[in-house]
Amino acid sequence: MLSFPRIDPVAVAIGPLKVHWYGLMYMIGIGGAWWLARRRAQDMTGEQVDDLAFYVAVGLVLGGRIGYVLFYNLPAFVLDPLLIFRVWEGGMSFHGGLLGALVGAGWCARRHNLGFFMLTDLGSPLVPIGLFAGRIGNFINGELWGKATDAPWGFLVGGDVLHPSQLYEAALEGLVLFALLWWFTSKPRARLAPSGLFLTAYASFRILVEFVRVPDAYIGYLAFDWLTMGQLLSLPMLVAGVVMLIWAARRGEPSGNRT
Repeated sequence: MLSFPRIDPVAVAIGPLKVHWYGLMYMIGIGGAWWLARRRAQDMTGEQVDDLAFYVAVGLVLGGRIGYVLFYNLPAFVLDPLLIFRVWEGGMSFHGGLLGALVGAGWCARRHNLGFFMLTDLGSPLVPIGLFAGRIGNFINGELWGKATDAPWGFLVGGDVLHPSQLYEAALEGLVLFALLWWFTSKPRARLAPSGLFLTAYASFRILVEFVRVPDAYIGYLAFDWLTMGQLLSLPMLVAGVVMLIWAARRGEPSGNRT
């Protein structure tokens, strides 16, 4: 059993200005992905990579917030629409953020006449950087704990020993997924294959961890006393990822950069 290290969620405070660790994790994730994209995007100019990072970052933040409100907190939003602007109260959704990031990538592809799926293939091994950082931010905030456990790596929280589901996700969706996709994309692959592998692997990891993660209290289990919103939202990703991998294997088209 491990003791949860109480960490102040505010990293830096200068008068009324407070910088939270969770916000810093977003900056680390976006900055790290941009830095690696700059070094890996052989068929794009530096300006194009910078634009891609900007549009994806905007889409990620807006989509993450909107997705959280719509997927996880819709009743409260109906009663209080201004809730969507109170980001300091917390609440971001990966699935909403992914949709927003795809919209941003699509806008960049159209603006620079680039192949949309070339951009998603490029970004597939970079997304886990943000996933890892974000889950570490969840751990620092002491949120998204798992169910009670007697495992020696469980954390004592409020008198109960709980699965550190945030760290499970940081390990699987962050470190393992990054290593897998970085290795996979270290040599040329068919168009859609990196994107399909990302969707398939992420959805599989997320669905697996959700079995030990406690669902949001105001949502609970959706069905069967085990199906969570995270699993439900991940199922379309899993199906889409498998379809994309099959399509890539059959077509065998190189992931070029132009439409």
